[in-house]
Amino acid sequence: MLLKIDLHVHTCYSYDAITTLKEVVTYSKKQGLDGVAITDHNTLDGALKLTRKSELIVIPGIEVETLQGHVLALNITTLIPPRLSPSDTIQRIHEAGGIVVAPHLTAIGKAGSGLGRRMSQVSNFDAIEVINSSAFPFFLSTYVSQKLAARLGLPKTAGSDAHTPQTIGRAYTIIEADPEVNEVIQAIRRGATVPSGKPISWMMRLQKVALCFKKGGCSG
Repeated sequence: MLLKIDLHVHTCYSYDAITTLKEVVTYSKKQGLDGVAITDHNTLDGALKLTRKSELIVIPGIEVETLQGHVLALNITTLIPPRLSPSDTIQRIHEAGGIVVAPHLTAIGKAGSGLGRRMSQVSNFDAIEVINSSAFPFFLSTYVSQKLAARLGLPKTAGSDAHTPQTIGRAYTIIEADPEVNEVIQAIRRGATVPSGKPISWMMRLQKVALCFKKGGCSG
């Protein structure tokens, strides 16, 4: 079965996002998504809460800060310490039973950029996020990331990197798998993925900045 999953979504449990868990479900349904990966910065709080009460496929994850950029840890339920080396971070994610996706490697102003320049020196990534709706410049970033994934022979994924509700599902990954988290993760490992998506608009970018500036906390 083909599943449509946004593999990079932030909620209000991230310091720079405003989307409530209820809004994740509402906007995912509007976009025809079968599931999402919740990848808040250095926390699992939102992901674990949504996993317990959602009819969506919810992959618990974290966007982990390393000493050389950010990585996405998918299918984990234990915290991964931030600010370790990429190799140590990847090892801990694998020991926790998760997979590691390298996000927004070539985007300007994103914390994955430094990691992208050292990609060939870091082993054991499971996939590369080749489409990120928030990446700038979008088309160049997508092109370079696609080439990098092909050169390294790694599976390709896509995610919106949504920080506001309206941007959920702007990018997503078509995954050939049964609708269970473990089956989805195994499908990503073997490359049964087709990335798809488009950039967020300039208006959406401005709305993100304005809304996040006003953020007062997370009500769930």
